[in-house]
Amino acid sequence: MSRRVYTFDGPDRFVAGTIGEPGGRTFFLQARKGGDVVSVVLEKTQVAVLAQQLDALLDILADRGVESVPVEADPAQADEAPLGEPLVEAFRVGAMALAWDEEHDRVVIEAAAVPEDGESSPDDTDDDPEGPDLVRIRIDGPTARSFVERATRVIAAGRPLCPQCAEPLDPQGHICARPNAYLN
Repeated sequence: MSRRVYTFDGPDRFVAGTIGEPGGRTFFLQARKGGDVVSVVLEKTQVAVLAQQLDALLDILADRGVESVPVEADPAQADEAPLGEPLVEAFRVGAMALAWDEEHDRVVIEAAAVPEDGESSPDDTDDDPEGPDLVRIRIDGPTARSFVERATRVIAAGRPLCPQCAEPLDPQGHICARPNAYLN
């Protein structure tokens, strides 16, 4: 099957979101421009790393005086809306890449599908027509800051942590891994 490449240059919306209850949530990246929408599934840790690395990249750019990158997110751009419908998974993300396009003052985020053979290679995010499916997003600095803010909120909205072992608490509690364990 030939590779599908979804490209969104300046999407109307680019967000991380979830469906399901804490402890059983499915995490998505979703981009929309006009009537085109793509949603890809990824792990919570992938969302967290993307948000952290994107925030670090934006901080470096702001420190270097790149005028198109704000120091912090504009509260007026906060996106609290749920993921767009219909929510159809295009693929599950295996590898991601992050870059700054200096010529166009844009952050470039690429998310490649888990390859069918389960193997990943350094060429997974190039334009090989036989490579895994790919989403390529190009966003400006303010949109990137807003993405980081929302992704951070989405991650933090999970289950509360045990005060003893810092593992997530299920609604029915858990057996603490610390010495003298007990049911929380």
